[in-house]
Amino acid sequence: MVRALFLVVCAGLLAPVLRAADAGFKPIFNGRDLTGWEGDPRFWSVREGVLRGETTLQKLTLGNTFLIWRGGTVKDFQLRLKVRIRNGNSGVQYRARDLGKWVIGGYQAEIDNTPGKTGFLYEERGRKSLALVGQQVEIGEAGAPRVTGQLADRKDLVARGYFKPREWNDCVISAKGQHLEHFVNGIKVIDVTDNDPQGRALEGLLALQIHAGPPMLVEFKDIQLQTP
Repeated sequence: MVRALFLVVCAGLLAPVLRAADAGFKPIFNGRDLTGWEGDPRFWSVREGVLRGETTLQKLTLGNTFLIWRGGTVKDFQLRLKVRIRNGNSGVQYRARDLGKWVIGGYQAEIDNTPGKTGFLYEERGRKSLALVGQQVEIGEAGAPRVTGQLADRKDLVARGYFKPREWNDCVISAKGQHLEHFVNGIKVIDVTDNDPQGRALEGLLALQIHAGPPMLVEFKDIQLQTP
């Protein structure tokens, strides 16, 4: 009886681990240091298992700067992470291109404490705003985004607290072909089909952003990647 109970408890404890393994998610941040990542060492560090991007009055950046994952490029993927931003503006870049000196261009999932901003789709060094929170969008062959549906009312999402300012939040980015989705705390906040053959990216880098401006602090942990 005791042995059977022990096996049941162990199975319950191992189930989440096995499900994660079956899903094929692999950590790309080791929780100890910046191994596998590259960025300006003045701004990026690791403390108590958390990846930190920080600027101060003594150390400001004149332009947007990025911490780039050097584990390869991504095509179709899902990225999971937890993020907390104390002040300022940040984002997660994906299928991005390296422009040198820790500068990146490409798709960005926005991270910001301003109500209703986190999760919107922006293109750094490109077509700029592509989809606001709550929108289903199709980007035409000429590069112009068109709203084709509404996932949710943005004001309602804000009222429901879909994003928790200055607290840890779960974010997921899914990219399959030209179909892009962002999720914040389990809620799908954008759904985009990018049919622009010149502007879209089907492969590229992952990176994390520090935005130029006043002092800021953004933190990331539990960064996991799933690829086919």
